[in-house]
Amino acid sequence: MNFIKEEDEKRNDYILQKDKTTKGVTKFVILALAICVIGVVASGLYFKWF
Repeated sequence: MNFIKEEDEKRNDYILQKDKTTKGVTKFVILALAICVIGVVASGLYFKWF
């Protein structure tokens, strides 16, 4: 089983595909996780000082 399938490959045993949708969703998930981490750090600093 392959992890990533190229756009032009003809296979069915893959987990992710290199296409526009997968790349867009990956960027969105990474951005959402980064915002969550920044929010946790910021709230930790805020409540530590007050």
